Amino acid sequence: MHGGSGVISLEKDILRRNEELAAEVRELLRRSGVRAFDIMGSVGSGKTTIIEQLVDMLKAEGVRCAAITGDVAGDCDYQRLVQHGIPAKNINTGKQCHLDSHLVLHALENFNLREIDVLFIENVGNLVCPADFPLGAEKRVVVISVTEGDDIVRKHPLIFQLADIVVLNKIDLAEFVGVEPQTVVKDFRKISPNGKIFLTNAKSGEGLAEFKNALLS
Repeated sequence: MHGGSGVISLEKDILRRNEELAAEVRELLRRSGVRAFDIMGSVGSGKTTIIEQLVDMLKAEGVRCAAITGDVAGDCDYQRLVQHGIPAKNINTGKQCHLDSHLVLHALENFNLREIDVLFIENVGNLVCPADFPLGAEKRVVVISVTEGDDIVRKHPLIFQLADIVVLNKIDLAEFVGVEPQTVVKDFRKISPNGKIFLTNAKSGEGLAEFKNALLS
């Protein structure tokens, strides 16, 4: 019993410290005039494609964007985003299945924040771990796709409860994988009656303008 109590206490300390550092990140971004968004979601849900599309849309409006990409290993997402002409920083987390505010705070040292309007933080692909670790972002977004099944919200309720916005992506594939998008929407409404959810096809751009407007509202 004593050992179990020690583990719980350590976990609480870790979460508390993350919250403290998230507050530092939030204040740093506020002082610098940067709006930051934590983009969470499964591997393959389309997080990077959505960010790419949003970056291009915002750049066309004169908005200066940047990105932090988090992956267990590799820098594929980072390489894709820098091709859009924005400053970016890749973070490899190793065995850690999420970004934390300590990693983000250090990553911010690589940017001239006065030259950034919007910062996208692409979290590690996971629907469990990131939920417990806010990063100091203005809003938290969860991206899922119809290819994950219509029970995805029921399987991972916590991250959806904490999300400011949910994006159900790849709706063009819904009929091919036998998923009814409105089932996902209804499940989300049950746990977050006032939550915002958008149906998108990131490759074609369908639904992204509405999502962008809600993100920046």
